Amino acid sequence: MVAQGWCSSYIKHTRFLFELKENDDLCRQALTSGSFYLFHNLSPLVQKSGSTYHAPAISCSDLLKTLSQYGKDKSTLEESVLLGCSDSCTAEFALDLGKLEQSSLEKELSAEFRDLSKAIVKTDGKNISLLSRAQALLRWHENNQYCSKSGKPTQKNVSGSKRVCSSNGMVYYPQMSPVVITLVSNGNRCLLANQESFPPGMYTALAGFCEIGETLEETVRREVAEEVGLEVDSLRYYGSQHWPFPMSSLMIACQATVKDDKLDINKAELKDARWFSLEEVIEALQVQIMPPKMADGTRPVWVPPRFAIAHYLIQEWVQIQKTRLEEKINI
Repeated sequence: MVAQGWCSSYIKHTRFLFELKENDDLCRQALTSGSFYLFHNLSPLVQKSGSTYHAPAISCSDLLKTLSQYGKDKSTLEESVLLGCSDSCTAEFALDLGKLEQSSLEKELSAEFRDLSKAIVKTDGKNISLLSRAQALLRWHENNQYCSKSGKPTQKNVSGSKRVCSSNGMVYYPQMSPVVITLVSNGNRCLLANQESFPPGMYTALAGFCEIGETLEETVRREVAEEVGLEVDSLRYYGSQHWPFPMSSLMIACQATVKDDKLDINKAELKDARWFSLEEVIEALQVQIMPPKMADGTRPVWVPPRFAIAHYLIQEWVQIQKTRLEEKINI
């Protein structure tokens, strides 16, 4: 048993989680004192507070009381997946109750299950990361119940950190796909694009999946060439973000520059792409999400919301441009 206070530092905290992932008995013990974030068919349980949502953490004792009303016992807890642990070393889990009746659960829990893609817009920053991770793990387990080699069932370990084939012992670990998202600029303008599947008026940086055998740099250059017919001159890594939609991806954000500005848009990939000035980008950053139509029936250009790394990628470009303008003025 892990001693109380063992999570007093990041390293000890991380190793505590490692033990929970690798030791079924220890994780099973942690379930009985843990807290749970609930889902229903991959939609998280959220409570509304003013104009925002937050995901309530349900204690094990309260969850067991709720489960007992549906004829379920503590064995149901082992269907959960480990997310992390709190500063006080309380293990945190996600559990999908999709087999139970949704409306009665919502009434019992005084909360509602909301589609993550809609709830995330009004959810606070801490919960966004947690719910994204939770949904990705739950979805992965839902989609990997059979071995790709033998066709036999796979079994989840208690923490949900892996699945093992019942016949050949092959181990499967949760995976996510690497995606590059690149903001292209050519000096004083940046390139933003729109796809057919996007909400009306939304423009963002170019993005595409990494192909097997590619480096990050090769993916950036290929995607920019494929989508808008430009050759990357230089690129710089910006940061990364887990992204749960439509499946689990790792968004790898980069800034890239090009010398040419003549676009050759690949209509199989993009609906539109265009160059935006600093003033136009600043205006787009200030437009609300899904703005109403204008008098001519179109919607103003807007960019992804603050929870998306694309937003910060665009925002950083704006700040760099402002700094350069100030330096010119001060010369």
